[in-house]
Amino acid sequence: MMRVVVGLSGGVDSAVAALLLKRAGHDVTGVFMKNWEEKDENAICTAEQDWKDVQALCDVIGIPYYSVNFAKEYYDRVFLRFLEEYQAGRTPNPDVLCNKEIKFDAFLNFAAQIGAEKMATGHFVQTNDQGDLLRGADAAKDQSYFLYMLKRAQLQKSLFPVGHLTKKEVRGIARQANIPVFDKKDSTGICFIGERHFKDFLAGFLPAQPGQIISVDGEILGWHDGLMYYTLGQRRGLGIGGHGDGRSWFVVNKELERNVLIVAQGEDHPMLFSTQAQIEQVTWIGDPPGAQGSEIALTAKFRYRQPDQDVLLTYRGERGTVLFIRPQRAVTPGQSAVFYQGEVCLGGGIITSAQVPQ
Repeated sequence: MMRVVVGLSGGVDSAVAALLLKRAGHDVTGVFMKNWEEKDENAICTAEQDWKDVQALCDVIGIPYYSVNFAKEYYDRVFLRFLEEYQAGRTPNPDVLCNKEIKFDAFLNFAAQIGAEKMATGHFVQTNDQGDLLRGADAAKDQSYFLYMLKRAQLQKSLFPVGHLTKKEVRGIARQANIPVFDKKDSTGICFIGERHFKDFLAGFLPAQPGQIISVDGEILGWHDGLMYYTLGQRRGLGIGGHGDGRSWFVVNKELERNVLIVAQGEDHPMLFSTQAQIEQVTWIGDPPGAQGSEIALTAKFRYRQPDQDVLLTYRGERGTVLFIRPQRAVTPGQSAVFYQGEVCLGGGIITSAQVPQ
């Protein structure tokens, strides 16, 4: 029997993780992490309802529970960097940083301080005896992409009780156990934005700088509300549908110096595709997969739920170049390139730029 602290979100995945650990005979405590202090009284925030759900499900499972506040850590170590990335014209993924800085650092340290031998979450991933990070059994729900910044030492202190299950099986277990959140809708989007309109939220923290929307041929088509509101490959919300030959327009570039949004028509426009990318903040969960400076054959994802893509990686220290075996569409600065060998997630890096064929 181990003493295990389970991070509970109020959702079904972490609830079943706690239930399975309890059934296995472990001493389980549920902890709800509050990572965001809501300041807008008109905003929709689910934290209060999530906390009520945690209390209800813990009563059914029969485990003690309480809440811990990591809002300051989250604001300083995740949210401020999120704003910095948008100011720089990139599109960040705060979930990756939240796992690194909060769930598997601040929370892991908290678990150790209260005497827990392990911490557990409801992530759909698995580990092996060597401390490697493996994909979740449910390919449609695998979350290894979001955990690539972790280290073996963190993974060896962590448990992922639902990683070998499918989402359907998780909901079935919860239903049979009468856990009240068995049919609760999965949370989507960025946790601190919730159901709010993204543009309205971001405008409350960063000043918008409207500018021109220009076609790849140099034609002025309209005005954008601020480059931070757009991402590469975006089609909706451009407001220029009356121009061109009737095909949809897509964002193909953002020129920060001129504050110009570059667009092109057609979902297969060449400027939407790139042949390689530059990455920084390269990090490995365990040992690197090859020598620095050498060309390493791996597979990679450049966004969550993307099928694996064959690549050749060359890296030195925390910087690298990823050569795509097949051109990739809408590879976006600020997002992560995450590398795999078979079922093992090796690590990854932050995309800084992508090279479009000339």
